[in-house]
This record gives sequence, structure tokens and C-alpha cells, in this order.
Amino acid sequence: MLENLKANNRGWAERKVESDPDFFLRLERQQAPEYLWIGCSDSRVPANEIVGLDPGELFVHRNVGNLAPPQDANYLSVLQFAVEVLKVKHILVVGHYGCGGVRSAVDGVRRGLVDHWLHPIREVWHEHHGSLTAIADETARLDRLCELNVERQVRNVVSDIFVQDAWARGQPLWVHGWVYSLANGLITDLGVTVGGIAEAMLD
Repeated sequence: MLENLKANNRGWAERKVESDPDFFLRLERQQAPEYLWIGCSDSRVPANEIVGLDPGELFVHRNVGNLAPPQDANYLSVLQFAVEVLKVKHILVVGHYGCGGVRSAVDGVRRGLVDHWLHPIREVWHEHHGSLTAIADETARLDRLCELNVERQVRNVVSDIFVQDAWARGQPLWVHGWVYSLANGLITDLGVTVGGIAEAMLD
């Protein structure tokens, strides 16, 4: 089963070695990414490819709706490892327009467990209900909710104790909020970058 995927893997590995004979030797010896990517599980959003980075250059955490919930042990374990062990310099919270998780959070359809997971997005919807409902076009309204969700998750990241402690000990670390467009493959920087305790407190 899945012979096509195995063949794809062999072809990919061969091409890597052809272009860079020491690629896998370097990869095996060390993982030293400067970036942590917190993104959506959507199969159309391949983190490494979007930003043109090779394996080993981007530490990745993905979940439905690109959430950074302060009570989720999986996310917190990734965050702590990235900040304290790998000592990444940049945390990228990356949502995407046309996100099925964002749409599912507010369309009123019951889906079971995922409804609980997506609750933080409904909170963002309620917090900004007035400005969101003023947007007549549904696609534009959901795109704006995608942006607001990224901004909320950035706030979650910068308020976390692992990030706060890193800043307190002088570790260089920035948290960014981006949104990726499926329509053209481009990233939009939302301009909510935070680079220290003082900036986080001003947020």
C-alpha cells in the first residue's frame, strides 16, 4: 500500500543527495532551527515550502485553526522545547484565509469534539461581533476573523511563562502574526510583532 508515497520519498531523497551530498549527514547531526511555526493543519499550507526552508530550518506545530491555547499540553510542550532547548529566535503564528476551522467555529453546525477545540475562535467572534457583522461579504468577514484569530493567538504566545521567562533572561525572541493566502501563495504580515516584555505589556 501507498507505494506511490514511498517512491516519492526515494526520489526526493535521491534529489537531495544529488544537489547536496552532505545534506542528510548535517541533518542527522543537529537540529538548529531559528523559527517556530504555529500553523493550521490544513493540507494546503505546507510550512517549509511556503517560506522556502529546508528540513531542519523550521520547527513546526500545527493544529486545526492555528491555535495557541494556554491549557493545551501539546502546544505548550512544543513551545517550551522550541524556546528553552532549541532557542528559536522567531515564533511565527500563521493563519490562512479560507480556513475551514475558522468557518466551522462560527457556522452553527455541530461537529462534536472539534467544537470544543474551536471555542477560542468563537470567543474572538463574539468579542468583535459588531465590526465583523458590519462586513457584508461573507468571505471578507471570515478572512477578517482569520486575522483576528491570529492576533489573539499571538497574545496567547507572548503572555506564556516560557516566552516571558526567555525575555526576562535576555534571550532574543520575537513573536509574529502572519496570514497566508491560498489564492496567491503570499504571506501578509499583520504588523503585531512583539519582541520583549515591555512591548507585550503595552499590547
